[in-house]
Amino acid sequence: MKKQIYQWIFFKIMGWKMVGNFDNTIKKCVFIVMPHTSWHDFFIGLFTRGVMNEEVNWVGKKELFRFPFGFYFRYMGGAPLDRSGGLNKVETIASLFSKREVFRLALAPEGTRKKVKELRTGFYYIALTANVPIIAVALDFSKKIVSLGQPLQPSGDIASDLAILKKHYIGVEGKFPEQGFQIK
Repeated sequence: MKKQIYQWIFFKIMGWKMVGNFDNTIKKCVFIVMPHTSWHDFFIGLFTRGVMNEEVNWVGKKELFRFPFGFYFRYMGGAPLDRSGGLNKVETIASLFSKREVFRLALAPEGTRKKVKELRTGFYYIALTANVPIIAVALDFSKKIVSLGQPLQPSGDIASDLAILKKHYIGVEGKFPEQGFQIK
C-alpha cells in the first residue's frame, strides 16, 4: 500500500518518471546521486526509494543520531559515522557493509550543493574497499526523470571507471543547473 501511495504522488501529482530498473537482488551497493544542487534532491531521493520499495541508506555524523532524532534517522536508513580524529572515513564507511545484511549507500559525489570543479572520489574507494558495485542515479529536473544506471563493479582503475559512470549524467540538469558539476 505504501509503495502505491509513493507511486501515485511521485508519478501522478509531481509528474516525475523513472528510467532503468533496480535489481533488488543487489543487497549492497553505492548509489551515486547527481547532480546535487538543491535540498529538493533529498525529497526526490525519498520518493525514489519509496517507489522502488527498497532499503536505501545514508551516513551522517554520529551526533545526529542522539535523542530525540536518532530513532527517526535510523528508521530513515541512516547510519552514524564517527568522525573523530584519526579514523579513515573510507574504511569506516566500508566496514558498515560487512556489518549489515542489506546496505545500499546513497552519496552525492559533489559533496555539496554548490558548484564544484571536481567530484569527490570517496564513493569510489568505499565501493572498492567494500567490494560492492556502484550504481549511477541521475536526478534530471529539466525532464523530471530519475534515471538508474547499470551496476559497475570498481576495477581499481578509477579514471576508466569514472569515465563510464560520468556518461550516465550527460545532458542531466539539476534543480539549479548552473550549480551542477559539468560532465566533460
